[in-house]
Order: sequence, then C-alpha cells, then structure tokens
Amino acid sequence: MTTQTISTPEVYQGQFGDFTITKSDRTGVIIYRTSLMIAAISFAIGSGLALFYPHEPAAIQAITPLYTCFSLALGVSLLTIHIYMKLLHQILQLFWIIGSISALIFAHLDNQPFAITIYNQPLTLFGVGFTFAALTGIFFKEGFCFHRLETKILTPLVPLLLLGHLTGILSTQIEQVLLGIWAILFLVFALRKTVQNIPDDIGDKSVFDYLENQRLAKS
Repeated sequence: MTTQTISTPEVYQGQFGDFTITKSDRTGVIIYRTSLMIAAISFAIGSGLALFYPHEPAAIQAITPLYTCFSLALGVSLLTIHIYMKLLHQILQLFWIIGSISALIFAHLDNQPFAITIYNQPLTLFGVGFTFAALTGIFFKEGFCFHRLETKILTPLVPLLLLGHLTGILSTQIEQVLLGIWAILFLVFALRKTVQNIPDDIGDKSVFDYLENQRLAKS
C-alpha cells in the first residue's frame, strides 16, 4: 500500500483573521515580477539607445517597439500588483490607460519616430506622462511597504525629470544623467524583486477580505 502525502497550505495570521496563500496567489506574484522585469529591461535598452545613439535613425526607431513592450508589461504588472486601497489601484490602472491611448495617438499623428515626438514636443507628456505616473505609483508603493532605497529615489526622480523636461528648466546633460539613473535603478528594483519572498508581495489577505466585506456592506 502506498501512502500519499498531502501538503497543506501554510496558515498566516492576519490583522483580521487567518488566511492561506494559494497557488493562484503565487502565480500572480510571479507574473507581477516577470512583467516588472520585462518593463525594466525594455526601458533600460530604450534609454541606452537614446543616450548613446541619439543620432542613429535605426536606434531611435527601435525605441518605439521597446516602449510598447515596456508599456504592455507595465499594464500587466498593474493588473497583478497587490494594493490594499482599491481606489488607488484603479487610479493607477486608469493612468496607464490614459498614457497608453495618448502614446498610441502621438505615435500615429506624427511622422517622426515616437521618441523624437515626445522629446521635441514636451506638451505630449500631459498625455504620455500618465504612464509614468502609474509607474511612479508602483515605486511609491514598493518604497512605502518594503523601504527599498532604489524606489525611494525613483519616486521623486521620475516626476522631477518629466516635469523638468516639460518646463524646460533642466539642461540636456542633467536630463541624461537622471534618465541613466532611472534606468539603472529600475533594473536594480526589478532584480531585487526576483529574490524577495513571494508572500511579501501578497500581503495580508485578511485586510483585502475585510475591505471587500466593508464595500459590500455599504452597497
């Protein structure tokens, strides 16, 4: 006779009761982290092309598909990220949608490569910038929850660079330095997420259940 070992999920003590972490929960975290990695790599490559090959037409053209890959991966990460405040989660997703639609419009309205359009017409950041506002929201959440140094730097750095370019108060050299720092720290952040314990990104599921019950009670 053979004996089958049935593994039982570990029970965690939450603020509003016990909870377990399912296989689906873990898969969601893996998708979240993988998407962040894809977004970070795409952004880093695109930034490298802009910084080191700004006068190479092929390099500038390549930024467009890289940005598309970055944006799509960011969208997936925003679908799978765990945020206690549902309204904040929805706002970040809305920001991504606005930014994505804006990027699609600007990419087709101008005959120039997408990167050139955004750089030469800073007002386009009033649309495309929403994508980076959503990304900054992820950095803020990660910095607040896990006190990661890179995300604490990225949270103010991203809006500083975008607003600086929008208003024209930053020199080209400073913008290049900030973009380089952004790309490097984004990669550092994504790499460090790969070795973080999966339950950390799931959080206290009892809080999610409590907030959902509160919402249902009011409706």
